[in-house]
Amino acid sequence: MVNFKCYLEATGARAVSLAKHAQQISERLGVTVAVAPQIADLKLVSEQVGIPVFAQHVDAITPGSHTGHVLPESVVEAGALGTLVNHSERRLEASTIEETISKAKNIGLTTVVCANTAGIAAAVASLGPDMIAVEPPELIGTGVAVSKAKPEVVTETVSRIRRINSKAAILCGAGITSGEDVKAALKLGTQGVLVASGVVKAKDQEAAIEYLARACK
Repeated sequence: MVNFKCYLEATGARAVSLAKHAQQISERLGVTVAVAPQIADLKLVSEQVGIPVFAQHVDAITPGSHTGHVLPESVVEAGALGTLVNHSERRLEASTIEETISKAKNIGLTTVVCANTAGIAAAVASLGPDMIAVEPPELIGTGVAVSKAKPEVVTETVSRIRRINSKAAILCGAGITSGEDVKAALKLGTQGVLVASGVVKAKDQEAAIEYLARACK
């Protein structure tokens, strides 16, 4: 999964271009590549590609007077398949995470809940999310992959999640920039990776996606 964050390199028409690169590589290699553009670009992107498109955040609200919030139903209407929850740059209280997962389930929105420790990941696992992404915040955007710098964090997280939840897919985030990082993450028991700057800020975004996707095969 490629998180576009709020980088200009993945805003507006550039978001569509990056998503199309992701789709082409996904189809060519037979590897699932999902994208998470900015809320303003969700509909623009989802109308142009057939790969999974995720929102970067939704609020656990019902339709009504909530100016400035992100209504879960609105991202579904915009074409999103799912949403990130509790990203390190958009932290939520435990009760809000639970409410968001419940709300998402009710409307068929897939959840990828981020966790920065094994303990938080275990707590999240009990709430029944579709996916859990482990990402120590101190490594995000550093180019230092958690799968290499802190492999024990990944293995402990996988172990604790599996004691509670056998179904949730586990992703590895933070500092993933190379195919070797991806292979290391998969060997540690995860099913995929969550990346951002390693792709979005790359000089050749298409090549960066392909490099990572090939390592998943």
